[in-house]
Amino acid sequence: MKTEPKAPVGAATVGRHRRAPAGGVHRTGGLREAALYCAKVFLGVRVLMWVVALVAVAVFPHAPAGGFDSKILGHIPGPVSVPGWPAHAIAPGWQNLFTAWERFDALWYLRIAAHGYAGHDGSAAFYPLFPLTVRAVSFVIGGHPLAAGLLVANGAFLGALIALYLLTSDELGEETARGSVLFAAVFPTAFFFVSPYSESLFLMLAVVTLWTARRGRWEVAGLAGALAALTRNVGVLLVLPLVVEAVHQALERRPWRWPVKPLAWSLAPAAGAGVYLLYWRARVGDWLAPIHQQAGWERKLANPGFTLLEGTRDAYRFIGIYPGGYHLLDWVVTIPVLALAVWTSVRLRPAYAVYVWASILAPLSFIFTSRPLMSFPRFALPLFPIFWGAARLTEGRRVRRELAVAASATMLGVLLLLFVAWYYVF
Repeated sequence: MKTEPKAPVGAATVGRHRRAPAGGVHRTGGLREAALYCAKVFLGVRVLMWVVALVAVAVFPHAPAGGFDSKILGHIPGPVSVPGWPAHAIAPGWQNLFTAWERFDALWYLRIAAHGYAGHDGSAAFYPLFPLTVRAVSFVIGGHPLAAGLLVANGAFLGALIALYLLTSDELGEETARGSVLFAAVFPTAFFFVSPYSESLFLMLAVVTLWTARRGRWEVAGLAGALAALTRNVGVLLVLPLVVEAVHQALERRPWRWPVKPLAWSLAPAAGAGVYLLYWRARVGDWLAPIHQQAGWERKLANPGFTLLEGTRDAYRFIGIYPGGYHLLDWVVTIPVLALAVWTSVRLRPAYAVYVWASILAPLSFIFTSRPLMSFPRFALPLFPIFWGAARLTEGRRVRRELAVAASATMLGVLLLLFVAWYYVF
């Protein structure tokens, strides 16, 4: 049987001009291998997270009940609830395997899944696809939103890892695919992937969007991009890498012609976001309710350069002063992400670099002024090309790979302990 020769995995194949395999179906063997490897990584990391969460519930006290009105961090409340969905009280028992993940924004998603949106309570800031999916699963399993939220988040995370493996193997080879999946699973804020949050669903849809675009399946890419835009507000930014990829593929062809169909489907994420805005226009008369209701989270527009300068200054200004360590935690995660983003700009196709930088600049431009880098480590989760960078830079270097994985996993353990104990690590 004739087999297609493999291209070398050196710098030339990582660059901007390598084509993904033609056609829309991956080999069965490749899919089976991807699913098996990703399942092993998922289960291994998931079990460790469960252990850490149980330890945190049993050992760490809850966060103080607020009151940090200071120049260090601003006002920080203690454990929270949302209208119509109070968090489960912590009590002894194995139920903590599941209730430990019901924290912060998860309460909003579960409230929306159970009772829908309210007009002016801030719920508009949470995009609908994840809670709608949770509602559907909850109906199937007999009306248990928390269980449904965990099933959706964890299932989407496993699906995202498999999609990431397949896309990476197409672009950079099997070895890089394995490393990328591992780094995604132990990223310092990867606990959001397995909590009732929208991060895992968004990652899966973002990977599918760019993977199918690379394979020329623009209808699927557009649909996945529209769904991503209905999952998180930054999903609309997928328009940018899709347009870049459409033009890039057109330039690679001879003779060149306008990529009318790919460009049309590239706008689908904007259409998906528009559907959600239209809903709020019909409901409360405000197209921009999802944006206006963000004011409740006290975020302000800022220059990204200023954000980085202030975040760096604060990271070292408050060392040893509680709660100033939050600034350092944010910075320790942010700087490696930015370094890996630079790698994507040099070594990957333009579409991936555009996706990464657009997704980085958005949270750096809309900040919590008392803590400039707050939430950036969470917003970095869907930036899958940075996992490619981490995998490539440690490939063939066992000690370097083990140190990098250990460092990331250690940060994951620390942040998970704080998250479960209601400390504001996001």
